[in-house]
Amino acid sequence: MKNLLIYLLVVLLGTCVNELPAQIYQPIDKSSEIKIVVKNVGMEVEAILTGLEGDITFITTDLKKSNFSVSLDAASISTGIDIRDSNLQDLDYLDTKKYPKIYIASKQITKGSKPESFLLKATLTLKGISKDVSIPFTVVPAKGGMVFSGNFKINRLDFKIGVGSVVLSNSMSVSLVVFAKKV
Repeated sequence: MKNLLIYLLVVLLGTCVNELPAQIYQPIDKSSEIKIVVKNVGMEVEAILTGLEGDITFITTDLKKSNFSVSLDAASISTGIDIRDSNLQDLDYLDTKKYPKIYIASKQITKGSKPESFLLKATLTLKGISKDVSIPFTVVPAKGGMVFSGNFKINRLDFKIGVGSVVLSNSMSVSLVVFAKKV
């Protein structure tokens, strides 16, 4: 009887551990920074994007159940120069009237080499074009949530951004620092 009770307790505890509730987070736009850096005529130009929204499910003990589904407001692009920002919203660049959102949806999340590091394989949809990207990122606890930080590069021509430009570098660096509040 005692062995049966211990066995049932072990099974019950094992089931409870496997059924831990998902850690669901909501990205907070005002506490996050999404930055794009590209060389234009050999000089680095930085642009900030806002309008971050979506859902993040992140479970370090079960990455297969983790998921990122977030978007940005494409028209929010800001370089600090109004006329440039307006040009970036036009048809030749982001075409924000036709494609108002930029999306990132996870496909797979794996553990990195350090305890707080991970690799996100995701689909980036920009200007109506979807491409697979790999984003190495770190996660650190913050008051009331988590901070997800990562960097990756894309080729602007893959997304038909500024196709006619000969002074704009093809490689664009994207830097993400996202504070997500636990829901």
